[in-house]
Parts: sequence; C-alpha cells; structure tokens
Amino acid sequence: MNLKIHQVKIEKDKETNIILGQSHFIKTAEDLFEAALNSVPEIQVGIAFCEASMDRLVRVEGNDEKLKSLAAKNAYAIGAGHTFIMMIKKAFPINLLGAVKAVPEVCFIYCATANDVTVLVGENEQGRGIIGVVDGQPPLGIEKEEDREKRRRLLREVIKYKLGV
Repeated sequence: MNLKIHQVKIEKDKETNIILGQSHFIKTAEDLFEAALNSVPEIQVGIAFCEASMDRLVRVEGNDEKLKSLAAKNAYAIGAGHTFIMMIKKAFPINLLGAVKAVPEVCFIYCATANDVTVLVGENEQGRGIIGVVDGQPPLGIEKEEDREKRRRLLREVIKYKLGV
C-alpha cells in the first residue's frame, strides 16, 4: 500500500473556534447540533460530518449559514470518512466539549481551538484518515513566576473560569 500525506489548513477567521473529531454514524451532525444548543443556547455553529459509506456525502447542520458553509468546505477538503468539524462563534469549545464527548457516536476529538490548524491527512487506496493536527505554534519558553501570576489573573479576573486567588 502507498501512503500519501496531505496538509489541509482549516479555513476560518480569528473569532471562530473549531472542534475536530471522529465519529461513526449518519446522525452525528444532528446530534452534535443538539449538544451545542443544549450547552450554549445562543451559540452560532456550523457542523459538517463526512460519511464513510453508502452515499458518502458531507452532512451539514447548524444555525448559521456562513459557519455551515465553512464547515462543509473544510470537511470536504479533509475528506476523511467518519470525521466531523464544528465551526463555533458566541461560545468556546470548553463550553460544549463535555457535551460533544458525551454524544454516543463520538469516538475521538483531535482538537478544540481558536488557533490556526493544519490537519495531517493520510491517504491510501482505501481512502483518507486524519493522522493528527498541528494546532497553533510551538512554545517560546517555560513559564516563570510572573507568567504564572499573569495566567492566574487571566483565569480568575478576566475570563472568570476559576474561583478564588
């Protein structure tokens, strides 16, 4: 078998978060849409799921036409069966990641991020599959005490994801 490796850069703007994962059933897009709305009712989301058999279509759900179109375009570019991508605004992945993981057909999450993402896709005679992702950029150093305090302030005072000091 010959294996080709492709790099697929996810197309999105800076304000859009994504969740990229693998699942296994035709109802994935609908179930993920329900999970997103149940987690953050005001969310704007577009979801695309690549079927791996039967019609082998990119299935699309969501409540924002631009995000639905973008999700479909990115899913089609990746072209790996049984994968999904969620394009998200007015919420962060942390707000719905637990609900996404709880969807029965979800097998794996590759990334959940607002960073630039490149998907590494392997292709052989059978089809395509996600090998991994490049999410953001490499670290510039190791956290020092002042960096730790800055991180803690951000979490507690600015975005209020942690309580106390």
